[in-house]
Amino acid sequence: MTTPHFSVGEKVVYPNHGVGIIEQISSRTMGNSVQRFYLLRIRSSSLKVMVPFHNAEAVGLRRIVSEAEANEILDYLADGKAESSADWKNRFKENSERMRTGSLLEVAMVLKGLVALATTKPLSFREKKMLERARFLMISEMAMARGRAEEDEEEELREALTKCNLRWPEATNLEG
Repeated sequence: MTTPHFSVGEKVVYPNHGVGIIEQISSRTMGNSVQRFYLLRIRSSSLKVMVPFHNAEAVGLRRIVSEAEANEILDYLADGKAESSADWKNRFKENSERMRTGSLLEVAMVLKGLVALATTKPLSFREKKMLERARFLMISEMAMARGRAEEDEEEELREALTKCNLRWPEATNLEG
């Protein structure tokens, strides 16, 4: 796989932090070599992150999903199947790995699995936090990919989960 190339102004996803915008491409001399960096600003927090070109793929920096991919994710959420391990430790490990991949479909799998699990038993504090993170990442990237307001996208995500008798997690239910 080749290293992705991004340009200034492009919207990208930095795994576990969400959507960011490439603000600058710069070079720094380190020893005898010159390293090139992407400087991106995370939209939700205004956090600025420098990602070396050679490390962009390894950290999972990627373009936001296309509208077609976003629609596939909505279809996945509306479909009746949700998978998650019965064992808490295995489930948490699998979900953590999925969140780290940076793939929005993997994040959707975490969200749907935890929402389905919450219908049968209360989630642990750590799982609630993970669900909250997945919810945030889903709303922010899906809204950006489809050119919609986050509130409108959240409503669409809610409707998709309702089709398979699951309830979209409200932010207030995830605290504590």
